[in-house]
Amino acid sequence: MTGQLFCEVLILNHSTTDLKNLEQMDDNSLVQLAQEGEREAFGELVRRHRSRMYGYARTITRESFLAEDIVQDALVKAFLHLGTLVEADKFLPWVHRIVRNQAFTRLQKTSARERAFSQLAPMWKEAGEESREWGDLDRILDRLGRTAAGKSDSQLTPEEAYMQKETLEILTGIVGCLKPRERRIFESHFFDQLSPQEIAGLFELSSANVYQIISRSRKKVMQERTRITVGSYMRTRKDWGDMKTVIVPDHESFTEAQSWTTAADALYAMLKAAGETLSHPMVMGLTGHAFRLNIVPSSVHIAGPTAYSFAGVLSKGLENIGYQSSYVDGMSGTLGTNANLLDPALLGKEAMAKRGINQALPEALDLIHRSLDRGIPVLAWDLFLPEFGLIYGYDDERHLLHAYECGKKDTLEYDNLGRSVKEEIFVLALADSAGTTFKQRLGRAMNMIVDHYDGREQDDCTGSVKGLAAYDAWIAAFRGGEIEPNGNAYNIAVVRDARTHAVRFLNEAAEQWPLAGETAEGFADVPVLAHKAAQEYREALEHFSVLKELFPFPQGGAPNESDASAKAISLLELIKEREQTAVGYLRELSDLLR
Repeated sequence: MTGQLFCEVLILNHSTTDLKNLEQMDDNSLVQLAQEGEREAFGELVRRHRSRMYGYARTITRESFLAEDIVQDALVKAFLHLGTLVEADKFLPWVHRIVRNQAFTRLQKTSARERAFSQLAPMWKEAGEESREWGDLDRILDRLGRTAAGKSDSQLTPEEAYMQKETLEILTGIVGCLKPRERRIFESHFFDQLSPQEIAGLFELSSANVYQIISRSRKKVMQERTRITVGSYMRTRKDWGDMKTVIVPDHESFTEAQSWTTAADALYAMLKAAGETLSHPMVMGLTGHAFRLNIVPSSVHIAGPTAYSFAGVLSKGLENIGYQSSYVDGMSGTLGTNANLLDPALLGKEAMAKRGINQALPEALDLIHRSLDRGIPVLAWDLFLPEFGLIYGYDDERHLLHAYECGKKDTLEYDNLGRSVKEEIFVLALADSAGTTFKQRLGRAMNMIVDHYDGREQDDCTGSVKGLAAYDAWIAAFRGGEIEPNGNAYNIAVVRDARTHAVRFLNEAAEQWPLAGETAEGFADVPVLAHKAAQEYREALEHFSVLKELFPFPQGGAPNESDASAKAISLLELIKEREQTAVGYLRELSDLLR
């Protein structure tokens, strides 16, 4: 399905003179012309009524991208079946009926939480296996090529012929971003179905060169497709009257670092904006961040504290508190380089402009707009460097996001979201909340924390070791002598700070137990176990403080020297022993609250 690009082709691909003449006609005349084959007339009808159709679809679906997809499909159907419309003056009600039918059909197939976005393949994730192919550019091109090669024009149905023609025209427009030779090779491969070896012979190149050109060209085409999609999204907002500037009230209070765990700071800010009164240590504890440990073997890479599945861990942490979440996950799954050791020029906005536009950008912008319109900031990853931050405002006219990350407040152009050091996008917004008791919150948190310590956690492709086993990986890294000093020091600082919040969380939980309206019957041991666990973490903190002095951040010390390494191993063994005992108490808490 060609989607919004189909509508844009109808509207844009005719002369200014034609437009002026058509703009003076009434709908009935335009319908009659369109039925006679005047494509420009139908384009004018689309221009006039598309916004109204979108509004109608949006009132049914409550989802902007889903509504956009529905309107696009409805307009294609209307264009193909315009000849069946007997009364020209009934055009608008007729199209509305098509929109309504498309909406109800789509809603039966998918839920808002499972929606996917693809301009060339609306909702392909919810469709069957055959339709899923249309969500991938390679398969689109391959499918078109096979269709063109496998069927003559006389064998195609009118709808197949039209859709093939339209899709080819749109893709041809997109591949206009390629240089002449790149385009010829690209089209030879995807449209003419020639193998790289055959293309190499035609163009007097090596097969390796052909593979490189096809790969490079595909990236360019995907970039152009994303650029067009973002432009279409912003035009839709303008048509719907959604263009505005929004800054979350009281955002100053959200942009204050309270821990070294930037994800927890962002979650705390979001929950506070949603009306939650939980303390920061309570958020750290209930979301599991006060107890996390992820170590990248051998190097103790600086990415260790964030080497986990963002989607799995962050959404689960919010569920512990009683909140559902929506997110856009455009993560690469790689560790990348230590941003602290990069040339500062690679961290600036000029460097961003040289990187590709992230394919997850359109969906991310939609989630950001919807959350900020509700007055709740959005958690975001790698805004200016690889850490978590907050997006707390937007300006549609200037295409700017207002963001905060690691003490830095700045604006970020829409196109630059996902073009920082890691070239990744992850944004998460609060969704629905359900009433939960403190007992339920604490029980869920204990389950998650114990699972983390035991290594029962979703894989994240980073290769990090998690929980108690991470201490063994850390000790092995000191013995291996290949530790990166800055990264190691950062891991120590983050984990030490997290355990400080673990002590505060456990003591606060013990003091608050039971909250008003809850019964303590049968749970008298809850505060006792919490205090015992807190004491173990407090003793572990003493050893962490010595580690921090040995390996201060950002300098890092000398972790690969034998004396420092031996001292670190001894301290980590003591810390692990204390945490093992603490986990025993947490396990009892988990069993008791279950």
